Amino acid sequence: MTHRAPLGAAPGNELNLHGAELTDPDILVNAHPDQVSRMLGSVSSPQARQAAAIYQASAHLHRDTDPVIRRQLLALDAARHGAPELSDRLISSPVEGEPDAEWRVEWATGPSRLGHTARPEDVEFAVATAAIDGRLHTVVGGPDELVRIWDLATGEPVGEPLTGHEATVLAVATTVVDGCPHAVTGDMDGAVRVWDLTTGEPVGEPLIGHDDEVNCVATALIDGRPHVVTVGEDETTWMWDLATGEPVGEPLIDHEAGVLAMATATIDGHPHMVTGTFGGGVVVWDLRTGETARELNTGAGTNVMAVATTAIDGQPHAITTSYRDVVDPGDDDRLSLWDLTTGRQVADLEGDTDKVQAMATALIDGRPHAVTGGQRGRRHPELRGTVRVRDVATFRQAGRELLFPMPVHTVTVAANGWLIVGFGNEAAAFSRR
Repeated sequence: MTHRAPLGAAPGNELNLHGAELTDPDILVNAHPDQVSRMLGSVSSPQARQAAAIYQASAHLHRDTDPVIRRQLLALDAARHGAPELSDRLISSPVEGEPDAEWRVEWATGPSRLGHTARPEDVEFAVATAAIDGRLHTVVGGPDELVRIWDLATGEPVGEPLTGHEATVLAVATTVVDGCPHAVTGDMDGAVRVWDLTTGEPVGEPLIGHDDEVNCVATALIDGRPHVVTVGEDETTWMWDLATGEPVGEPLIDHEAGVLAMATATIDGHPHMVTGTFGGGVVVWDLRTGETARELNTGAGTNVMAVATTAIDGQPHAITTSYRDVVDPGDDDRLSLWDLTTGRQVADLEGDTDKVQAMATALIDGRPHAVTGGQRGRRHPELRGTVRVRDVATFRQAGRELLFPMPVHTVTVAANGWLIVGFGNEAAAFSRR
C-alpha cells in the first residue's frame, strides 16, 4: 500500500494546490485557511459542498489554530454534520512532525438532537452510562425536564423521553437493582426519581427529602444492597435504599458550604463518600454510619469543583480539582491526588490554565488516568472547552488535549472505554484509535 506524504503546512504557509480537490482531507487539515476559503466558492459536487459546509462550521477558528487542532475540530464538525466517513478520513490525515491523532469521533450531536433550542452557553446536561439488554447506553438529563436514553454506539435516542420531572434535571447516576439496570435522577426542585431502564418506567413515587436543587447523585452497594446518595443545595445529604425506596436514617446536615462534587469509594472494605464543597474543602464520609471519616486538608477558602476516585496499587485514592480565585478561576487551578486510607496528599499540580468542571477516571493500558473537562481562561475567547487525560501516578498529560468551541461541563468514561463529552448543549463520543 502506498501512503501519501503529509502536506506539512504550518498555519501561516501556503501550498501549491493546483488541481487539488476540497474533498481531500489533507487539504482541509493542512492548507492555509485563506487558500481553503478561496476554494469554497467554486465547489460543485455534493461531496465538495458537504466538505465546504463542514469547513465553514468552524471557519472562524481555523485561522488561529495549528493543523493538529484543526484536524480534531474538522473531524468533530464532520461527525456533527452526519458524515462519519469523512470524519474518519480527517482525523487520520497526517500532520508533518506530529504523531497520529489519538482519539476518533464516534458520533456527535447538534443542538436539535438534544430536543431543545436554548443557546449553547445556557445549557448543560447530566450523563451516566448503563448496560441495557447487553448494549451500552447513555442516560441524559437536561433543562427540558426530560430524561433520555441514547444508544451509546450511535448517539441516537432510544424510545420516548422519560417524563416525570417538573424542573431541570441536574444529576444522573445508574446502578443495578434486582438484576435490572436503573437510573436515579435529581432535579432543580429537589425531586429524586428512580427509573427502570429496561421498561423506561418510573419506580414508585419521587424520593422526597430535599427542598432545594439536587446537585449530586451517586450510587453505592452497602451490605450488598444498592443505595443512592443525594446532595442538595439545602446543605443536606440523603441516603436511600433502592430496594425499598426508603430513606436510611436521618439526613446529614453537616455541610457548611455547598457541595459541588461527589464520588464514592471503598475504604478498608467499607463504602465511603467523598464530597467537594465551595469554600469548604473535601470531606470523606463513612456511608455505614453517616459520620465524617476524615477531612482532607485542601487549605482555607478552597472551592472544589470536581471529585473522582480510583485505585492505585489496590489502594483507594481521590483526585480533586480546586481553585481559590473566584474572579478569574483557572489561573490558580489545582489538581490534587489523595490517599483515602491515610488522608494524605500524595501529589499536586498547580498552575493549569483550565477551570476544571468535570472529571472521570479510567484504566488506560492498565494504568489509572484522570480525564478532566472544563474551560480555558479569558485569554481564549474562542476555543473555550478542553478535555485532558493525565496519568494519575505522575499527573503527566497523555497526548494532546481535545478542544471545543464551548466549555466542557460533562466527561464520562463508558465501560468500553469510550469518552462521552458534553460541551454547551451538544455531546460527542470518542474512542481511542
